[in-house]
Amino acid sequence: MTLRLEDTTAAEVASEIRKERHRLGAAGTGMVMTLIIIADEENQNDASLAASYSAGEHPCRILTVIPRPGRGESRLDAAISVGENDGPGELVRLRLRGPLAAHGYSIVLPLLLSDTPVVAWWPSAHPVRPSDDPLGALATRRIIDTASDGRPFAALASMKSNLVSGDTDLAWTRITPWRSALAAVLDQPYDPIISAEVRGQANPSAPLLRTWLQWRLGVPVSYHRSRGPAITDVILKTTTGDIAIRRPDGHLATVERAGTAVKELYLPRRDLTELIAEELRRLDPDDTYEQTMARLETDSLSPTVASRSRVRAPESLKSTRKKKTAAAAEAQSVADKTKKRRRTKKAASSADSAAATATSTASPRRARRNAERTADAAIDNQEGDA
Repeated sequence: MTLRLEDTTAAEVASEIRKERHRLGAAGTGMVMTLIIIADEENQNDASLAASYSAGEHPCRILTVIPRPGRGESRLDAAISVGENDGPGELVRLRLRGPLAAHGYSIVLPLLLSDTPVVAWWPSAHPVRPSDDPLGALATRRIIDTASDGRPFAALASMKSNLVSGDTDLAWTRITPWRSALAAVLDQPYDPIISAEVRGQANPSAPLLRTWLQWRLGVPVSYHRSRGPAITDVILKTTTGDIAIRRPDGHLATVERAGTAVKELYLPRRDLTELIAEELRRLDPDDTYEQTMARLETDSLSPTVASRSRVRAPESLKSTRKKKTAAAAEAQSVADKTKKRRRTKKAASSADSAAATATSTASPRRARRNAERTADAAIDNQEGDA
């Protein structure tokens, strides 16, 4: 059952939580932490449900802070769920309206469980430096998600510049299965690795995986774009061939050695519930993440795209093409001359035939006259040639 309080105070919310616990016969001493979720209306429901499902592993008090700034009067509305459908923990949604939206610290502080760790989580928009935020200052662990940012690579670079021990990123959590799979593959004998390659979509998890591989293997690692989903391939180039893990469908991966598939791995993309559950399993700083972030090269976060250069034909092929073209042109010229001769001969033959016909049909007197003209012309030509 969800208890709703409108225009209330933090003290009344704390009192109602105790009453609800007493009504159900449960005690608050079984809680292991307080989780503060800072989200807008669009993302608060998914984040709250994911956190409440993870409470099955670690019962906690979940305080979802939903700022609703505006020009109206300050007002606090709360919705309280203890146990039942929201898991064994407690879920309290706090809507801070008006000027009160900027004072979440004063509302949350009286609701924290005593003597338990505090974790702060921003599922969408987050402060540039989470440790300096009033709510982040209450926590020993601070969780953000750079992949949810409109400019994820810029958010990742900003996170590196403002990282404080205890901060973490769900983009890092997403590559845990990849790191486990690579560790398992390298448990088998392999030849010296000379380089590596990560292929995936443009998301902050890929450069984190590339940086971790480069650090742990001590070899250069490149990052290339693929169609996805997410990270699709990790290729380790050895002196005798490639060792590759390929996941083209975001679900099932194949391990290949020297181009031959040797086994399959279950490597699914995980949802928000599994990601936050993993992060809540540890309440101490993530040293591996912090060392990876320290080595992250912020000037080369985006994937590279192989250029498609035009392939030039070899010189021998060019020469052959030129010879073929010249030969074809010469053959065409010969064919044209042959046709022209044939047309000329045909025309001459037609003219001779016509002349012969005319001569045969002319009168003898006219024939003698033509013969005399022809003889005179021949004599003139001879005189001209002389």
